[in-house]
Amino acid sequence: MAHSIRSCALSVLLLGIFLGGCATTSQTRSTGLETETAGAPPSSAAATSPDTHAPAVETADGVEESVEAAATPVTPVSVAAAKEAGDAPGERPAGPVFRNSEPPATPVYVDERDPWEPVNRKIFAFNESVDDYVFKPVARSYRWIVPDPVEMAVGNVFSNLGDLPNTVNNLLQLRFDRALTSSMRFVVNSTFGLAGLVDLASDIGLEKRDADFGQTMGHHGVASGPYLVLPFLGPSTARDAGGRMLDIASDPVFIGSFFVAPFIGPIVGSVKLTDKRAGLLKSEKTLDEAALDKYEFVRDAYLQQRRSLIHEDGPPPTDSEE
Repeated sequence: MAHSIRSCALSVLLLGIFLGGCATTSQTRSTGLETETAGAPPSSAAATSPDTHAPAVETADGVEESVEAAATPVTPVSVAAAKEAGDAPGERPAGPVFRNSEPPATPVYVDERDPWEPVNRKIFAFNESVDDYVFKPVARSYRWIVPDPVEMAVGNVFSNLGDLPNTVNNLLQLRFDRALTSSMRFVVNSTFGLAGLVDLASDIGLEKRDADFGQTMGHHGVASGPYLVLPFLGPSTARDAGGRMLDIASDPVFIGSFFVAPFIGPIVGSVKLTDKRAGLLKSEKTLDEAALDKYEFVRDAYLQQRRSLIHEDGPPPTDSEE
């Protein structure tokens, strides 16, 4: 009996010691958690702070942390001012800065010889259209209808008449040897060449040298001026455009039209233009194949040819003088 009482008392004592230890451990854990919670900054205030505007993320432990806690807050006013001043770090664009967000205009390189290029190109395009739809079809029909011997004879007649203004211009240029050659060509072809149908002068060594009033003015020091494209007449310069009017006025076909029936002059003039255009058909294919820019090719070729004709006796004193 006494032994049983002693065993029960021992069991009660052991149970009391066990329950006391569990209570102490639970109290210690609760006190530590309260201490950690009290030392941490309130996350809700950081999440709702109007200065940072940084989104809050909840971690696995249930504590909210700010993603951009280390970022320095910048007010919208300071950003705009920094952008306007161009001093904001990281705000300067990588490429060139354009005013009003527009790129700079592409530099236009204007050829000093051709300051009227935009207008000249439009006239050139107009002349090309007229040539494609009028002159070229007429010239092709002319070559198809007229036999080659007749076409050659017609060309010889107009070439023989052209020796008259050539003689006048050679005299004005004080090139008396060429003036003598041109006059002799006209006499020989007009008599022995059956009114110019046959070019006998070339066969006996009398070389043909074309001369016009634009060349005459250039020979006496008149500057060529800007390059100019004339409607229907094609490439020219400011100087040659004035000389072209004198060339037309001194053309024997134009002068002769006043002494014949009114309808004969336009017919002969049309035949002359058609024959001249037909003579250019052979070189046109080469021009279209060789020229990347037909306008520039024609311009450069014309200016180079005129320069060489005017300065046959020697180069000009300066490159700009023509």
